[in-house]
Amino acid sequence: MSQCLFMGRRAVSLENADLRVTVLEEGGHVAEVFDKRAHVNPLWVPDWPSVEPSVFSSEAYVRFGTGSDAKLLAGIMGHNLCLDLFGGPSTAEAAAGMTAHGEGSVNKYQITETPAGIIMSLHLALAQLQFTRTLELRGKSVLIRETVENLTAADRPLAWTQHVTLSTPFLDPATTQFRASMKKSIVTESDPGENLYLAASQPFEWPLAPRKDGGTADLQRMNASAPASAYTAHVADPAKEDAFFLAFSPKYQLAFGYVWKRAEFPWMGIWEENCSRRWSPWDSHTITRGMEFGVSPFPETRVDMIERGKLLGERTFRWLPALGKLHAEYWIVTQSCAEAPETLQKPQL
Repeated sequence: MSQCLFMGRRAVSLENADLRVTVLEEGGHVAEVFDKRAHVNPLWVPDWPSVEPSVFSSEAYVRFGTGSDAKLLAGIMGHNLCLDLFGGPSTAEAAAGMTAHGEGSVNKYQITETPAGIIMSLHLALAQLQFTRTLELRGKSVLIRETVENLTAADRPLAWTQHVTLSTPFLDPATTQFRASMKKSIVTESDPGENLYLAASQPFEWPLAPRKDGGTADLQRMNASAPASAYTAHVADPAKEDAFFLAFSPKYQLAFGYVWKRAEFPWMGIWEENCSRRWSPWDSHTITRGMEFGVSPFPETRVDMIERGKLLGERTFRWLPALGKLHAEYWIVTQSCAEAPETLQKPQL
């Protein structure tokens, strides 16, 4: 483990002959999975200046606005953890200090070195949760294990999503290809972007989503025409123990993706932003695709998540028992290849 600065942010990095992985101290974001052969980081690094959440204020950083997502936007990068919200807080929660996607995206982590990698620890004071994440490099892959502990004497509904976002230069709307082990799918009821190109609230079978102007869009590619935006939710194939997504760049001859246990994270959301959002800090020039796997289909308030209950036959949150723990394990996998693989498998331990 080495301490470093990444885009002006305090960070630590792990490195071997194949990869360099960098995580931010504040917010805990996995900011970089740099493939040394391809010489590229597939993860999103916003083109606006990045700010440590501990020094953020809406008065000093007006470009991020005054909403509950302002503090998150100021420091977001790459793969961020959504805990214990996936989406925005309620009015009352925001007044109490809760920000979009929860404390896991903006608070400071304690990061220590282990013989195999690093361990990241976070106390979520508002949610009364304890979170730990370990990262270990395994050749061209990264093994990640997480634990969420309930510090209260009450069973509670939990939102827990890995908000993985890809961007340029790895992501090219015209050429990047995607594969995923998804089945039942649905277009979101509403989308915070502009220039939506899919038919709202419509169910479909992966990967062919209904377009609002008729016909279908193959979600194994982005909408190449800008401006465009979309959000769709997908149930991982229940016949398979592991779920995955991968993105393949012909330019870099690289497949990049994640493999996880379906029982732990049954949902994946796909968020597309192709120069759609005109307001600051987006300014109509952000190209991203979020591949967001977790226990919930949509970014929404806690009340909406609970009242939704189930969607497409799948529960929309997980129960975390009183004084109990939940565990998850998943892999980041990179693969040099000349064409898009049809599947992605985790390495053998």
